[in-house]
Amino acid sequence: MSELLPDSWRRVLGAEIEKPYFQELQRFVAEERRAHPVFPPEAEVFSAFALTPFDRVRVLLLGQDPYHDDGQAHGLCFSVRPGVKPPPSLVNMYKELATDVGFRKPNHGYLASWAEQGVLMLNAVLTVRAHSPNSHKGKGWETFTDAVIRRVSETKDNVVFVLWGGYAQKKEKLIDASRHVVMKGVHPSPLSAKNGFFGSRPFSAVNRALQAAGKPPIDWQLPDL
Repeated sequence: MSELLPDSWRRVLGAEIEKPYFQELQRFVAEERRAHPVFPPEAEVFSAFALTPFDRVRVLLLGQDPYHDDGQAHGLCFSVRPGVKPPPSLVNMYKELATDVGFRKPNHGYLASWAEQGVLMLNAVLTVRAHSPNSHKGKGWETFTDAVIRRVSETKDNVVFVLWGGYAQKKEKLIDASRHVVMKGVHPSPLSAKNGFFGSRPFSAVNRALQAAGKPPIDWQLPDL
């Protein structure tokens, strides 16, 4: 599995994937794949890293666990494959995008164009057993993705970190806020969106922060497929 990590990230995470915990994590995921369907497919576990090379990271959007139903997860947080119905959290993101930046709802939930613009769409856990949310929690992925957040914080400047919900906000301690912008907010899930996500205008705020740092804004509009 580690051989699928793109070269741009291998240069900054090479030592991490040699550590004993990551070797054990690889064994665990391989055993899970032998016994159960696991999402996303092995070739897409590191999709976020492939679509957003290290030197292009401008925004880091943190999710928690991959989608666990058939055909949804493809390695980007909040995103689903083309042709798959957008899940509730993404539907709420689209609603807020519409009021925030005049977004027009596309005919899909595939967010790759954001990743290609420099939004690292990172889940804290990168695999899940089918239909079993959080089933790969605590197996080593969090150690790896914490290292990702730390490396971005330590070696880049003026990245916008977007932390929605209590789980993501616990990662704030990994980020040097003197060098980066940390945006905390309510998670877009149906359980919490009405309690502060709607009306928070996070997408325009990200672009203001990027422009203040002399970087181009993200074009949040997703073209139809």
